[in-house]
Amino acid sequence: MTQNSKSKADVLLGLQWGDEGKGKIVDVLTPKYDIVARFQGGPNAGHTLNFDGNKVVLHTIPSGIFRQNTCNVIGNGVIIDPYILIDKEIQSVQHLANVKDNLYISDKAHLILPTHRALDYVNETGRGEQKIGSTLKGIGPAYTDKTARNGLRVGDLLNNQFEKKYFALSQIHKKLIEYQGFKLSEIMIDGLPFIEYEQLWSLAAQKLSTYKITATEFLLNEALDAGKTVLCEGAQGSMLDIEFGSYPFVTSSNTTTSGVCSGLGISPRRIGNVYGLFKAYCTRVGAGPFPTELFDATGEQLRQKGCEFGSTTGRPRRCGWLDLPLLKYACMLNGVTELIMMKTDVLDDFENINICKSYNYNGEQTQQPPFDALDKVTPVYQSLNGWKNSGDTKNISAELQKYIEIIENYVDTKITMISVGPDRTQTINL
Repeated sequence: MTQNSKSKADVLLGLQWGDEGKGKIVDVLTPKYDIVARFQGGPNAGHTLNFDGNKVVLHTIPSGIFRQNTCNVIGNGVIIDPYILIDKEIQSVQHLANVKDNLYISDKAHLILPTHRALDYVNETGRGEQKIGSTLKGIGPAYTDKTARNGLRVGDLLNNQFEKKYFALSQIHKKLIEYQGFKLSEIMIDGLPFIEYEQLWSLAAQKLSTYKITATEFLLNEALDAGKTVLCEGAQGSMLDIEFGSYPFVTSSNTTTSGVCSGLGISPRRIGNVYGLFKAYCTRVGAGPFPTELFDATGEQLRQKGCEFGSTTGRPRRCGWLDLPLLKYACMLNGVTELIMMKTDVLDDFENINICKSYNYNGEQTQQPPFDALDKVTPVYQSLNGWKNSGDTKNISAELQKYIEIIENYVDTKITMISVGPDRTQTINL
């Protein structure tokens, strides 16, 4: 689809703690767009796509890669592990997509070094019972070096000074690791001794240097000037945002709409529609507050029916009822124009469904998540009759329609699409 000159970039992102199903909906929407661009995060993301009998999990590559006529961009706000991108991710999808022709990589995107991953392990281990639930992909240490102005970028791979810069930064990391009582030679990464992983990383970095590395901020703005359509794909979720998420149990990047501008080089004036994704219930991976979490058989039923196990880590996800105060908060932060409800079919078997409409906190009722005390609130629920839609893509039951209306009225935003299954065809436009 092509519009008049000076198009606006649409945004698709998650409104909860990640795992909302962004990969599927990007894949569904991609035929309407000329370009799909990732704007933040790294291989800690896991975007699952089901199509034509294939199930694929993407970590760094934008989810439009399987549409032949779509250009895919990894923006400057993304951080890249060459080994994971080249040897794991691209290797697993090259029979389904022409990655080398349809992928552009920002020269300003930062690199995750092997020592970043070692540091991530050391830092998380050192927290003891205060672990934040890191995926151990080196995300935090890489973003730390970025903001400390020590990082290496993809464009550095094309510079003959790269090895010198790599050695200098690795030595800094090595001293930090040793200071905390660890030896680099004793640390395993993805089941490999550090030295072996580093060798594979170096070979992958050389391969990465042969891809289309460019100043993607110019590519995107010139495309918008020419009337091309752009979809900006987020990773993780709004409640993991470094600024507004449930700190410190968050990721290290801006997962909200503001991250589009800094992560792609697109000005605020060029932002168009904002698609906000949320599950019909809530999940979370790792540590951190979760007001509506269920610790009973109902929570386990949600986990099993929804296949709620991390696509990146394999860890079982914590499950609970939908939290409307947090959803409204995320809509406000992102300027959401359209809501998309995912995994609606997972609730098909429930006789009764609860939905959180406010919190009890310090003896008062509130709809605002309190500072540093989300783990101290008590959810106030409205109980509803369940629906028996059974993944029907043509009809919506009265009970499900009521659930949709309650959400729309609460957050003052329309739900324009619901997902009733993992495949791209199992989607209902409202």
